[in-house]
Amino acid sequence: KWLNEIAHTNPLWLHTSHAARLGVRTGDLVRVETEIGHFVVRAWVTEGIKPGIVACSHHMGRWKTHENGQKQMMATVRLDHEGDQWGLKRESGAGPYESSDADTLRIWWNDVGVHQNLTFPVHPDPISGMHCWHQAVRVRPAEPTDKYGDIHVDTAKSREVYKKWLAQTRPAAEYSPNGERRPYWMLRPLKPAREFYKLPNQLT
Repeated sequence: KWLNEIAHTNPLWLHTSHAARLGVRTGDLVRVETEIGHFVVRAWVTEGIKPGIVACSHHMGRWKTHENGQKQMMATVRLDHEGDQWGLKRESGAGPYESSDADTLRIWWNDVGVHQNLTFPVHPDPISGMHCWHQAVRVRPAEPTDKYGDIHVDTAKSREVYKKWLAQTRPAAEYSPNGERRPYWMLRPLKPAREFYKLPNQLT
């Protein structure tokens, strides 16, 4: 919980030269456009990133659709949709609240970041088959009507992108050289035991 106080937001990192071209300063709102939608977040202008590259932590921006429950790191939002078009708008952020932990009454921050994950389609990796985000984005100053935390997603486009990347993957049952579902040499934070890499028809 103390880490939440230290780090509770996820601005978009962009290089000073990139920001200068956009006419953006630290704290300004920018719109990050993806294949299937966009999200609106604040800029963090820094020399600590390569020009042409942007970065935004995806561990922030948790949300809920009602005021009840955890308020330490979750914003309350409104979800709207018409057909395949979905929108998320932030209504309130973090704030103090009563609980069994007295520290929840000491919450002084409001910002909990922006939930960008929804705006990126799933890209099944052609080699491993695992979920990946091989994304390229376009960054520009926010529109006059944009608000911090706004999200827009076209779920039909998301499905199309997923199917396109899925078609590039190679079925393990046909291409695996050793009867394993994915390469054992690929690094993973939590690596299963070797036997769990075997395809069902290879188990003994």
